Amino acid sequence: MSLVALYDRTVRRAAALLPDAALLLIARLGIAAVFFLSGRTKVDGLLQITDSTYELFRTDYALPLVPPAIAAVAATYSEHLFSILLVLGLATRFSAAALLLMTLTIEIFVYPDAWPTHLSWAAILLPLLARGGGAWSLDRVLPTLPTEKEQ
Repeated sequence: MSLVALYDRTVRRAAALLPDAALLLIARLGIAAVFFLSGRTKVDGLLQITDSTYELFRTDYALPLVPPAIAAVAATYSEHLFSILLVLGLATRFSAAALLLMTLTIEIFVYPDAWPTHLSWAAILLPLLARGGGAWSLDRVLPTLPTEKEQ
């Protein structure tokens, strides 16, 4: 057996063992954990935003055009909400887009030197944005709205 044939057979077997649905599930769970755990550092109890979070958004995380109090609330609740939606595979593309926008905002305005980390987040979010939640998601099992062509 040639080396190319052996390689092809190995790749086919690996693909059969790890279907796209599994890869998308792992991506959803992995990136959701990053953002959810970040959101948990900003709250006490269930969702009580801490004074230190507001202070961080006044100082370290200051954004142009967005008041710090609004940015703190929006970021904290977004990290929680979109992470939970990703775990469920519900509104996957929308959630991935929202977290990608948050990632870009952090990269551009807050921590521009952390681009390797932000690039790795984007590498996880982009397939979710492009492919959706996969076969093992609520997006797949819930009925969708009809498109214009179906109406």
